[in-house]
Amino acid sequence: MQQTNILVINSGSSSLKYSLLSIQPQLCLMSGLVECIGEQLAHHKYTVDNQASQQETLTIKDHADALQQVFATLQTCSAYQSQPLLCIAHRVVHGGERFSAPQLIDDAVIEAIRELIPLAPLHNPANLLGIEQARRQMPDLAQIAVFDTAFHQSLPDYAYRYALPGFLYQDHGVRRYGFHGSSHRYVAGRAAQYLDKPLSALNLISLHLGNGASVTAIAAGHSVDTSMGMTPLEGLMMGTRSGDLDPGIIFYLSRSLNMSLAAIETLLNKQSGCKGLCHENDMRTIHQHAGDGDLEAQLALAIYAYRVKKYIGAYLAVLGRVDALIFTGGIGENDAWLRAHCLENLHGLGIDLDVAKNQTPDAEVGNIASADSRTAILVIKTDEEWQIALESYQYLKKPGH
Repeated sequence: MQQTNILVINSGSSSLKYSLLSIQPQLCLMSGLVECIGEQLAHHKYTVDNQASQQETLTIKDHADALQQVFATLQTCSAYQSQPLLCIAHRVVHGGERFSAPQLIDDAVIEAIRELIPLAPLHNPANLLGIEQARRQMPDLAQIAVFDTAFHQSLPDYAYRYALPGFLYQDHGVRRYGFHGSSHRYVAGRAAQYLDKPLSALNLISLHLGNGASVTAIAAGHSVDTSMGMTPLEGLMMGTRSGDLDPGIIFYLSRSLNMSLAAIETLLNKQSGCKGLCHENDMRTIHQHAGDGDLEAQLALAIYAYRVKKYIGAYLAVLGRVDALIFTGGIGENDAWLRAHCLENLHGLGIDLDVAKNQTPDAEVGNIASADSRTAILVIKTDEEWQIALESYQYLKKPGH
């Protein structure tokens, strides 16, 4: 029997998300999330063999404990018992310029990911924890790294370079890298399937809107510009991140408020965005407060939608012709109000929303554009884990692997 089952692991600083996926046929066999790792009580919610979701509260002191819990849960899955894993695939946020494709993890790849920690100090250390523990627990199994930044390695130099002295790029890697690559790649492929056109013939704008958010201009299947930069802080306003801002603000905060660089970094990454404006970063709660007349919540929604709209306009100019806009991510897939306000008054650019369709788009892929719209407006449920598993499978099936 051909091995096609892949365990996908996405390690965060205090969480670990996982999925057991079958490539042929395409099935999710098991999925789960371990949260609050290292705290007094952790929560493990999981689904096995399409049964009802289960949840348990237990003590999980570190990622090693979390992975032991994952592998214990795997033993209860009939598909895992009947067919061994092909590999474990790991999401890694930052691959720098070195990695533009999935990589078989060895000591050299681990060291390269470690060297990139200064570019992603909030993400790569957590990704490494998951990789190192999985290698200890299953040392003989192939482990693959799939990088969020890889999809954006096709950006031209005029899109990824900053207007800074050249030595900062040449010697220190200061450039725009982009993130959410697995999500943007996945929904681009789904859009091509839905529109029944080759991806190579399409220009797309993909809007991944969640607690983290980014926009990508995609030409013929390749990322040609994206809103996130050297770190995930640049670009759109997000749940707790500021997004684009005048760099001079950093100097002002340091000089006038005597804030340390560490405090400013925390402010911009964890205390800004929606949370900074209205004290909430859950969009559902923000809508509730806005509906109750909370002016700060109303302003947060207005700024969020306005900034998305500005990027849509910018990427229309970059691409020249756009066949489809794609809304994805937790907010993009579920927030009809926000989709409508992001697209307000874009009729002259050939983008026209069908109000009724926008309220209830189809579950997997739905076109919410009006009959008069020159541009399709698609709501697509993203599946980063599936994309990571598929890329890992394709990598291992290449000759020589």
